[in-house]
Amino acid sequence: MEMLRRSSVFASDVFDRSPTDKELVSQAKALCSEYIHSRLNRAGIGWSKSEHGLAGSGGALGEISSVLLWLGDELEYLRPNIYRNVARQLNITVASESVVSDAFLAVAADIFSTGVTWGKVVSLYAVAGALAVDCVRHGHPAMVHTIVDCMGEFVRKSLTSWLKRRGGWADVTKCVVNTDPSFSSHWLVSAAFAFGHYLKAIVLHLLREK
Repeated sequence: MEMLRRSSVFASDVFDRSPTDKELVSQAKALCSEYIHSRLNRAGIGWSKSEHGLAGSGGALGEISSVLLWLGDELEYLRPNIYRNVARQLNITVASESVVSDAFLAVAADIFSTGVTWGKVVSLYAVAGALAVDCVRHGHPAMVHTIVDCMGEFVRKSLTSWLKRRGGWADVTKCVVNTDPSFSSHWLVSAAFAFGHYLKAIVLHLLREK
């Protein structure tokens, strides 16, 4: 709860200027690395995050990461089965970089096909974390970097304009400032159900592409 109280102040003054596209993409990858590292630790799996970690990014991005992880926890708690065994649900092999990349980007495109919300952003990070766990468990830890890079690519192509309009990644902290419990639960439930729907659609799409 202390983290949430700090966020109400942090959300309004974390950055003094509008971030560039390059900064937003770099931050997206760093946040993805942190999210994946957290999920691998929770699963009892070790992994080095030195390439994309938050080292040198300052305390601001660390605060954003904490909020993103907290929201991800809530989302995964609401629909745990959706964010487990994602590779199996997508019916893909995690041994192929192109297959992992195509599957992740296809899921991302479908999730955001009807617009962008923070709930959907959190859902995509939850997908990245779950897919990374699958890859490492199946003996392909190098795919973690592939997933992080895919997150950066998708943000660069599809989310930078939306993020800029909101002042950058710090805007996600506003999701936890509202004291009404129904606020966060509403959009998190919506995101969870949406991703469940998209998973089924993507499975059919990937099967047709084979």
